Amino acid sequence: MSSTLFTIALLHWVVLITPGANFVLVGQLAASGQRGAACAAAFGITTVTLSWASLAILGIGVVFSAHPALRQLAQIAGGLYLLYLASKLWRAGAGGDAGAGGPMSRSAAFRLGFLTNVLNPKTALFFGSVFATVLPADPSWAVSAAAVGLVYANALVWHLFLALAFSLRPVQGFYERQRRLLNRVSAALVGGFGTRLLFSTWQELRVRWA
Repeated sequence: MSSTLFTIALLHWVVLITPGANFVLVGQLAASGQRGAACAAAFGITTVTLSWASLAILGIGVVFSAHPALRQLAQIAGGLYLLYLASKLWRAGAGGDAGAGGPMSRSAAFRLGFLTNVLNPKTALFFGSVFATVLPADPSWAVSAAAVGLVYANALVWHLFLALAFSLRPVQGFYERQRRLLNRVSAALVGGFGTRLLFSTWQELRVRWA
């Protein structure tokens, strides 16, 4: 059991530390002096991790593989949402949308983190493929629960670490001096993730319809 969990943890950490939309969201909130909102966003993100991992154990990855149209629809919604979020960050960097760069309530940050992560069904496919590959053919409930609890703990520790690290005074001071540039960079990164998600979905549909 220990070797199985170690392998799952290793694969998950490789994905976690690769910067993505979740990383940018938590880091941007924390660096702007909103540590509480960043932590709330981290809880929103990891709530989705717990949900996707639990559903993967129950076979949602198989459903997405058998019915790719469902996954592709979710990916399109996720890509469009990320582009919307990127536009808000860009306007905040330009100073044209005060609300986009203003303080965010913890409940709003939780929802933002939740939506940013839930609209990426590839997370479910990742957990589904990892669990199918690493777990025994007929795992016990104890092993399944341990695997789900492990990936949730990994995600929570990582995103809370980001929230705390980016909220340090030197980081906040740098952010204040470079707020416009960093908002624009965050917007470009989030927009890039959204564009990549839409483009990969378009490629899948083109191959399917060819």
